[in-house]
Formats: sequence, C-alpha cells, structure tokens
Amino acid sequence: GAEDDRAAGKTDLLAISLTANDTVIGISASGRTPYVSGALSYAASIGCSTAAIACSPDAAIFEPAAISICPVVGPEALSGSTRMKSGTAQKMILNMISTTTMVKLGKTYENLMVDVNATNEKLKARACRIVMQATECDENTAIQALNACDNKAKVAILMVLTGNDAEQATKILTKHQGYLREAVSSENEAKR
Repeated sequence: GAEDDRAAGKTDLLAISLTANDTVIGISASGRTPYVSGALSYAASIGCSTAAIACSPDAAIFEPAAISICPVVGPEALSGSTRMKSGTAQKMILNMISTTTMVKLGKTYENLMVDVNATNEKLKARACRIVMQATECDENTAIQALNACDNKAKVAILMVLTGNDAEQATKILTKHQGYLREAVSSENEAKR
C-alpha cells in the first residue's frame, strides 16, 4: 500500500506546495513506515521544521526529524499489533500539540477556545456560552454583541469587555494580529 512507498511521502508534500515555513510531523507507531520517512526526509531537505512521533526508541523516522517524541507505552495487549496503546498515546500527543498551537496562534482566551465563527445554530449557541463565560455577561448581552459582529466570538468578547462597537473591536483585534488577550490588555491600559 501507500504506506510502503517512500517516494509517495515526498510526492504528496510536493502536491501541497510545502515550503520551509511549514512544519511536518511524521507519525508511525512502529517508526518504520517508509511513506513517513520519505515525507520527513523531503521536508527536512527544504528546511521545514520536522518532528516524528513513534513508540519505538530506535525508530527510523527519528533520523530525518529535528524533534523526536517517543512515548513509552509497554507491550500491546495483542502481540504484533502496534495500533492500540501506541495509537492512543500518539493521539494524546497530537492533541497536546494542536492545543498548544491554538494557544500560540491566539485562538484562545483564558481557558476558552474563542476563535469561533458561528455559522450554524450549534456554533452560535457555543459562541454565546463562550462570550458569557469570558466576560461574565448575561445571555442577552452576549447575543447582542454576537449579532453586531457577525457571530465572531473574539470580536464579541472584546466588545463586551471594552465597550467598543463591532467595527472598533475588529480594528483593535487586527492591530493585535488577532490576539484577544493583547487587545484586551491594550484597551484596558489605554482607558486608565
């Protein structure tokens, strides 16, 4: 299959126009998957940040990776299967990486995922709860703020916390490159 094709790893990265500005994380429970090794080798060769996650300390995919992550999971319940404990451990690591990435990209505020563009009723309800929790406002205030800013939770939070209208709040967020914490701090400092 495709996982045995080392060249396919490179080919697939070429197809998405990978650049040195990108990060590639290779995942293989056994650490020997040729596709993953090929992708990581190509990514490293063009200057990408690279990491590998495998559950074997001598994993081949660690060689082309700048960062190696090797959780110790112990033997699998079914000998010869590398998908159970290893797969669960790798998923947990990926969750940690993606959560950290969201924090670093300014998608969070306090302990809330706030970069929600509510495009359906379920997301609108979630955005309302997020605005209420982030600002300690009532539901009507949250709904009014969300309605005024096309249901963008970050903008609504900034509106409620600072008293700015949607246009002003959007400009302030843009000025702070979407980082809500910085925008709120800056506005609070300006009003002192």
